[in-house]
Amino acid sequence: MSEKEKPKYGKLIEGAEQLSLGISIVVAVLIGIGVGMLMSNWFNTPWLLWVGVSWGIGGAILNVYKAYKKNVASLDELKDDVRYKKYQQPKDDDENDDDK
Repeated sequence: MSEKEKPKYGKLIEGAEQLSLGISIVVAVLIGIGVGMLMSNWFNTPWLLWVGVSWGIGGAILNVYKAYKKNVASLDELKDDVRYKKYQQPKDDDENDDDK
């Protein structure tokens, strides 16, 4: 999506999306605990609580992974940007030539 197509408050929305990662982790675990407690009460099986906790933790890990992949993709877009070319690391071949 180009800069012209982004909504007026696009930067604000992107910032709020990244801030919500911590909240989404807590919510995922709480939902997992809630589902586990509900299943435990319905089926009178106490170990189902831990199944729900596991689902919640798995959902939280999935949220972190998705946020990581999104950040990597956004940084890959900046990799070839002309403004940041001067900040690239020198190649290993150039460093080895000085030692000879």
